[in-house]
Amino acid sequence: MGRERKIETTCVQAGWNPKKGEPRVLPIYQSTTFKYETSEQMGRLFDLEDSGYFYTRLQNPTNDAVAAKIAELEGGVGAMLTSSGQAANFYAIFNICEAGDHIVSSAPIYGGTFNLFAVTMKKLGIDVTFIDPDAPKEEIEKAFKPNTKALFAETISNPSLVVLDIEKFADIAHSQGVPLIIDNTFATPINCRPFEWGADIVTHSTTKYMDGHAMSVGGCIVDSGNFDWEKYKDKFHGLTQPDDSYHGLVYTQKFGKLAYITKATVQLMRDLGSIQSPQNAFLLNVGLETLHLRVARHCENAQRVAEYLNNNDKVAWVNYCGLPDNKYYNLAQKYMPNGSCGVISFGLKGGRQTSIEFMDNLKLAAIVTHVADARTSVLHPASHTHRQLSDEQLIEAGVQPDLIRFSVGIENADDIIADIEQALG
Repeated sequence: MGRERKIETTCVQAGWNPKKGEPRVLPIYQSTTFKYETSEQMGRLFDLEDSGYFYTRLQNPTNDAVAAKIAELEGGVGAMLTSSGQAANFYAIFNICEAGDHIVSSAPIYGGTFNLFAVTMKKLGIDVTFIDPDAPKEEIEKAFKPNTKALFAETISNPSLVVLDIEKFADIAHSQGVPLIIDNTFATPINCRPFEWGADIVTHSTTKYMDGHAMSVGGCIVDSGNFDWEKYKDKFHGLTQPDDSYHGLVYTQKFGKLAYITKATVQLMRDLGSIQSPQNAFLLNVGLETLHLRVARHCENAQRVAEYLNNNDKVAWVNYCGLPDNKYYNLAQKYMPNGSCGVISFGLKGGRQTSIEFMDNLKLAAIVTHVADARTSVLHPASHTHRQLSDEQLIEAGVQPDLIRFSVGIENADDIIADIEQALG
């Protein structure tokens, strides 16, 4: 038995293993449909009796290769690509929830996800309780109800950069008989693999570091295969009881450790259809091949920029867990000893208007509704991504009105710092 290959090799090699005479580079299977010779062959695919391809909304060889690579990077048993990170988080929850259910979520999360849980999913009859991730275990446990189906959080929250105590959250989730779902977008599996600390499901906005080039929007759900759905049979009946839309098939009985991710694919993707296009999956794979190189450079540059900001008299505060005086420094050292991410948040003396003027003065860093790609970018969440939230919701989501989200790219760090210096005036 060979040793497990290193994550750098997985970035380059996993997912696509060409046979004799096949393309060395993963091809784009740009086809909606796949041909079979008999009606029986096609019927067996629809009944999930055989595995194979018949319609790209459900499965596509390009997408499956990329999903397999991400699953290996995270150490999971299977994965499913989605059209966006938002779709990934929605599917991850909706796969085990229905009207009348409840989830518990960390409050400091991406504004889009906060709104998804607080507004849209409530319209579907799924309630949420937001909690402070830094609160004691006993206090967080009070948020759980008999109908709670999941605990959700982000490894590093966007944009407030709270570092999650994954082991604490895993203990809480499992003591309550529910899975821990973690959005690992900012850390990426290069810097943190949440399954190793007890998480059950991992999601990603692959649009960010995984793609790395700001070329394709996408998402992914990865299943660890570790949560025992059968142990809580009555709670997760969608997985443990017959699915009438597949002639009474029971996912846990037929697919074992792949029950959760199989249901997400053959039921949710079948009915809701938020697929990632094969073209975008191909572009995502191009990004994944250099993920291990880029993430290291992002972190190296961000550390230098954070230290510069921390020593600048015009800066009111800096939040970056790589700084020894940061509140989350010790947690970051535990879970991400090789670096966290390339995103820094900070505020300037003079408040909100000064922050806006600073951003307008930047020349190298671009104001874009994006984060975590190769180019340095900047955003004022209160004016942009989080502008739908009230001041009270902003604070609950960990976003101060003067907060600047600065995504450090892979350019030369001296040039990035010089741009900040001239913009500060």
